[in-house]
Amino acid sequence: MSGDLLQKYPDSLCQAIQALAVRYGVDVFVVGGTVRDWLRGVAARDLDLAVSRSALDFARELSRELQAAYVLLDEDEETARVVWGNYVVDIAGFRSGAQDIRQDLLKRDFTINALALPFAQYITSSVADRRMIIDPADGLTDLQGGIIRLLAPDAVTDDPLRLLRAFRFFAESGFVIEPRSWQWIIDYRQLISSVSPERISYELDCIMASRRAFAAIVLLAKAEVLAVLFPELGMGAGITQPASHHLDVFEHNMEALRWMERIIAQPADFYPSQGEALEQYLAAGKRVVWLKWAALFHDLGKPAALRMIHQRITFYNHDRIGVELVAALAKRLRWSREKSDRVSRFIALHMWPFHLSNVRRKKGVTARACLKIYKAAGEEMPGLFLLAMADSLAGQGSGKPDGMEEELVALYTQVLDVCRTQVEPVLAGPRLLTGRDLIDVGLEPGPVFKDILAEVEKAQVEGELNSREQALEWVRHFLSAR
Repeated sequence: MSGDLLQKYPDSLCQAIQALAVRYGVDVFVVGGTVRDWLRGVAARDLDLAVSRSALDFARELSRELQAAYVLLDEDEETARVVWGNYVVDIAGFRSGAQDIRQDLLKRDFTINALALPFAQYITSSVADRRMIIDPADGLTDLQGGIIRLLAPDAVTDDPLRLLRAFRFFAESGFVIEPRSWQWIIDYRQLISSVSPERISYELDCIMASRRAFAAIVLLAKAEVLAVLFPELGMGAGITQPASHHLDVFEHNMEALRWMERIIAQPADFYPSQGEALEQYLAAGKRVVWLKWAALFHDLGKPAALRMIHQRITFYNHDRIGVELVAALAKRLRWSREKSDRVSRFIALHMWPFHLSNVRRKKGVTARACLKIYKAAGEEMPGLFLLAMADSLAGQGSGKPDGMEEELVALYTQVLDVCRTQVEPVLAGPRLLTGRDLIDVGLEPGPVFKDILAEVEKAQVEGELNSREQALEWVRHFLSAR
């Protein structure tokens, strides 16, 4: 190991911490995830410190020294956060009843987090090795072996979020949950319901942001934690689908997530001519997380929509029902409005590419149709087609039409071309008509204005109208035909 644990933190920050340790006469340790991630060669999210006493005073004084923000996290547990620019320092006192750092570490969640490094010893040493690490629970062995091990069942009962955190560690590291910890997770899974929704959502989003989201969700399902978190998802188990599908509704949702993860990793393998553009799209904001949630929940409405009509299985309006279910789920988990809106939009529109593909196969796609999907999907058009590809690949029944994925690629290429050459120039330019023009031809303001202007816009996109005079003539003809 090289002594670069704190290299990403400025000297002024390290010096301020060391000076305060001397001033307060306290022992300061780098602990938990910061040590774990350093040993794995992964950049730590935060700098986690344990202070032998007066932790809150220490944190407040550090914030004053640095002119940084001070955030009290838990007064009883003596935990606070100092935010200095892009740097986050979490400071905690020794945990309840702990007399020294070793006792404190044994009160933590996982062995791989029960690790500490004396702050003063680190910054005065040019080389770090295993002998510098305080490791009362043999966490170094588990870290080397890739094992996720809870320290005790109390770790879960004291804070049930830890059972979910085990799956997050798996998703982010690929480490394996050892059998005894796995059993404790199953035994205490119902306790996750007592955790605040914001904390649950954070852990779940970390899972979805990882490259092992599908594998983690599969493990959550096996441990029956997924059923506690999302009982509506399990309603799809055992529900048979039409011949185009080879899986029931629940397994199909899971399979769509599996394919979405693969598509996100290599979008050019699925939309060859759009690979670079799709990578740029996915790099913006939290789209990877949104799309994985959309894939997992895209058919959430099917169980409620299930009907048998003339011996045929149907799921009419399952997209609309799915949006309602996701809205309730998002409210329950306190999703942000942006996240809720984006995931809901994907689910509401996820059938559109298939409907449009059917139309294209029979009679081609009009510019009007491209305008409609462009306005409905907005900037999430690429994500909508990524979801459609995942949905299509997740259905491999004997009754599935041949070449569906190839048709989606061709449709996406065509829609993009029509939007670029016909739709966007019209939407970016001045309108041929306004509401004032409609008043001038004798119309009373009302809902019909919106309909007329929309029809004019569609005709303009199709190239049927190119001037104000032509548009006015179209309106006169429209009125005479009423």
